[in-house]
Amino acid sequence: MAEAAGSREQPAAGRAPPDAAHRAEEESESASLDAPAAAAGRRRERRSGVSAVGTAERFPGSSLGPAAASDPDASLLEAAKATPRRSSIIKDPSNQKCGRKKTVSFSSMPSEKKISSASDCISFMQAGCELKKVRPNSRIYNRFFTLDPDLQALRWEPSKKDLEKAKLDISAIKEIRLGKNTETFRNNGLADQISEDCALSVIHGENYESLDLVANSADVANIWVSGLRYLVSRSKQPLDLMESSHNTPRFAWLKTVFEAADVDGNGIMLEDTSVELIKKLNPTLKESKIRLKFKEIQKSKEKLTTRVTKEEFCEAFSELCTRPEVYFLLVQISKNKEYLDANDLMLFLEAEQGVTHITEEMCLDIIRRYELSQEGRLKGFLAIDGFTQYLLSPECDIFDPEHKKIVQDMTQPLSHYYINASHNTYLIEDQLRGPADINGYVRALKMSCRSIELDVCDGPDNEPIICNRNNMTSPLAFRNVIEVINKLAFFASEYPLILCLGNHCSVQQQKVVVQHMRRIFGNKLYTETPLSSEAYLPSPEKLKMKIIVKGKKLPCDQDILEGEVTDEDEEAEISRRLSENFTREPKLIWLCRELSDLVSLCKSVQYKDFETSMKAQNYWEMCSFSEAEASRIANEYPEDFVNYNKKFLSRVYPSTMRIDSSNLNPQDFWNCGCQIVAMNYQTPGPMMDLHTGWFLQNGGCGYVLRPSVMRDEVSYFSANTKGIVPGVSPQVLHVKIISGQNFPKPKGACAKGDVIDPYVCIEIHGIPADCTEQRTKTVQQNSDNPIFDESFEFQINLPELAMIRFVVLDDDYIGDEFIGQYTIPLECLQPGYRHIPLRSFVGDIMEHVTLFVHIAITNRSGGGKAQKRSLSVRIGKKAREYTMLRNTGLKIIDDIFKLAVHPLREATDMRENMQNAMVSVKELCGLPPIASLKQCILTLSSRLVSSDNAPSVTLSMKDAFPYLEPLGTVPDVQKKVLAAYDLMIQESRVLIETADITHDKIVQCQKAGMEFHEELHNLGTKEGLKGRKLSKAIESFAWNITVLKGQGDLLKNAKNEALENMKQIQLACLSCGLSKTGSGHTDAKSKRCLEAIQEKDTGDENGRL
Repeated sequence: MAEAAGSREQPAAGRAPPDAAHRAEEESESASLDAPAAAAGRRRERRSGVSAVGTAERFPGSSLGPAAASDPDASLLEAAKATPRRSSIIKDPSNQKCGRKKTVSFSSMPSEKKISSASDCISFMQAGCELKKVRPNSRIYNRFFTLDPDLQALRWEPSKKDLEKAKLDISAIKEIRLGKNTETFRNNGLADQISEDCALSVIHGENYESLDLVANSADVANIWVSGLRYLVSRSKQPLDLMESSHNTPRFAWLKTVFEAADVDGNGIMLEDTSVELIKKLNPTLKESKIRLKFKEIQKSKEKLTTRVTKEEFCEAFSELCTRPEVYFLLVQISKNKEYLDANDLMLFLEAEQGVTHITEEMCLDIIRRYELSQEGRLKGFLAIDGFTQYLLSPECDIFDPEHKKIVQDMTQPLSHYYINASHNTYLIEDQLRGPADINGYVRALKMSCRSIELDVCDGPDNEPIICNRNNMTSPLAFRNVIEVINKLAFFASEYPLILCLGNHCSVQQQKVVVQHMRRIFGNKLYTETPLSSEAYLPSPEKLKMKIIVKGKKLPCDQDILEGEVTDEDEEAEISRRLSENFTREPKLIWLCRELSDLVSLCKSVQYKDFETSMKAQNYWEMCSFSEAEASRIANEYPEDFVNYNKKFLSRVYPSTMRIDSSNLNPQDFWNCGCQIVAMNYQTPGPMMDLHTGWFLQNGGCGYVLRPSVMRDEVSYFSANTKGIVPGVSPQVLHVKIISGQNFPKPKGACAKGDVIDPYVCIEIHGIPADCTEQRTKTVQQNSDNPIFDESFEFQINLPELAMIRFVVLDDDYIGDEFIGQYTIPLECLQPGYRHIPLRSFVGDIMEHVTLFVHIAITNRSGGGKAQKRSLSVRIGKKAREYTMLRNTGLKIIDDIFKLAVHPLREATDMRENMQNAMVSVKELCGLPPIASLKQCILTLSSRLVSSDNAPSVTLSMKDAFPYLEPLGTVPDVQKKVLAAYDLMIQESRVLIETADITHDKIVQCQKAGMEFHEELHNLGTKEGLKGRKLSKAIESFAWNITVLKGQGDLLKNAKNEALENMKQIQLACLSCGLSKTGSGHTDAKSKRCLEAIQEKDTGDENGRL
């Protein structure tokens, strides 16, 4: 049936060695790896300008380098040498993980014809191609694989065996897996150098042996997977295997479109008419490309005419408008049909897209809205073109629509939010000579900016003006500016607007400023005197529709009409720095009582040091920091800066040396908790992309709630953390860059004509431990639909502060040119297959320009090589530092925290045991760690079927938990899967049933510790602690409280996740027919158990957890 190369799906220790003849055959061919890979490396040198050494393993046309074939250690050394291109933002080379050098894709896909049907896949397989065969002994061999003309067997050569033995019968194939999802791949020493997207496995025989292969590109892997799945699913109707594309729903629809346009009814139409018709169906296509396709088709048929037949029209449309990656996806989720029915779509939305509470009627509604053919809409199926339209629709946008609404708690103190802020809002050019322009305010307010700046000076006729005092040529009347502000203040957000008033007026004109503001703003002005009995600022919710003035204030205890205050004059700073007589002496200005009284919650004060501020500063007072000063403080006192910002507002403005209006990196100061980081809105670029992307969340209201670890009164967080965050469990972001659509030529690029060579950079921004960057290969000369098919993983230590930025660049000899970007907070990502609408350099969305990706977020990376599991365990134990408590040196407090050590260990063990059990089930099902449990049940149900198509297991609800019971004899390989499934249910059950008790113990220790919070200094003094030792004790106390709170929250979330998993498993079992048939009693019992789980879930949410 099959050559002994097939490795059995069982532990490596129990795997039988290959027979001697087969080993001799493969050893004789081992050298065949070197020549093609070396040639590939030489080809790549032409453009990338990098050495072939150390990069062959990254070459998209060759999945492994020459060294990888002969020496695994050498290959790993080469991989370590590969460093990524440092593009726009990330600066720290130590954070550049798994870098990829610039490489050009020499894809083996035929460029003249796209894969648009099953018959295309089968034709490709019959022609054959080279694949690498992976053996459990870490050896990899080149073989040429073909599909027999009669479609009954898969063959490979060279082989010293009989030709009848070097084959695999299609009838023996059980399933086909895409990716490194077998024991052979997981145990192979070179697995890390094999692309996930180029790997595939053919599972065959009653013992589920695996034939593990690596294609030269992801395109080729997809063709083999789709073609083999099609053959296996149609194995009972061999005569229909080569189903003509003329019998598909798509062809039937195209035929009706053609006939409707063929007014003469002759079955032919002018080429011009055909071009217009295809352009109407797909507006993104260029006319020249459509005409060229018609010429190719007619040339192949040796026709010389400008008329197009129905068949030629259908062929041209199919080749031009079929995106292979979407076709492969459709075939995969439709169980190898050419269309999706409502059930297929429902499973896709639930299992892949993470949509909950989906119904068949909702799926039929999607079909009716997106299917292009009338037949499909009536019969309820979605063909390739309708499916493509759906994936491109706003419903499949990467941005979670929930975050387009206010989803965060808006009742926290104002100091607990990041606030969208503009610097020198009136400028639209550089800082030195740029004119003032009213459009600066219009733009900022329409972008939900909640902190704008007004520099007011004396103007003619006793009318104050706003201007750049380094360029007085185009002043703005103050009255006109605040009229515009009054009109647009709450246009994009109803939450408070802060006016940072730079007062450079005489006392006389200050009074005019006050008159204008009181008259125009009216009761929108917030002038209430802060209450000394309060400890924190009011909330954004309480300050809705209010305008708050930030500025200097006269002493309240002095009954004076005017007085002198220090001037925080940022613009004058530029002039002073450029002058020879620059001094740092503070300047004093006169301030009238009327203007002073407008300032309430945002009184400007000068920063001295944190010790002084924490003792003497009032909650309604705020400091402004220059970029340089804030950077120094962030580096020297990162923990103190975070603690300071829990109570007080901080404003950071760009360096006075940024005369060109360039922008600082806001993330550096958000990490410290600084709320108001002022940006030069007029200057687009990576920093403004981060700022704009960050404030898209929470309904784009201009206020974003900071992470709890940066808000809680007693908590520990350092802005410079380069590792774990106490109490926060890291997440793993899985990103697959699949393809791009309609990339424009970079502006100003003219050297290469209309040709571009795109690649994608993925940047992660957040705390220092999370900042990293990776990139795809370069796809040569393709702007319409470049296929990347590359997967990446990123560990995120503080998800609430993380952002992901996708950047598309044109690979050029001189310098890589910008094509488009999209920046999004991690919290706003939607899982599944998504299209990203790319933005231009200035931030505008580009029509029809998208990036097609797959997104998943897991609690751990999973997988891993079995022989290194012990190392993984050691790393895991080290990573548990986020649960470790620190010694404070205060005995009475340390004794309390010691009581929490055991509950913390229990909580962590329960969560990790459940996660490990889930990963084991996924691995045995042949699925990646990012797969859902619903996908596991779907995969299991197809295996656990007897010869008469009856299920060999049944769902058995025991105490409301979904166990699977065998119905008769089950093969050993399936027993192993069922045993792993039982362990997963058992670990979930342990967590659900004991989480409350453990959670209570953790909370009790946290509360007991907090009772000593106010007494820390006194206790430290009694213990003889002072200075740095006392500070360290207080820091350790905050760390421990943070760990306890974080671990309690994680346990609570894990229990809710486990309950949800039990519900999803039961629903999946019922929908897959794994409940006992013919027993209404059993179905009723299952329904009651599901209701019991739901009640348990609801009860817990309303109770302790």
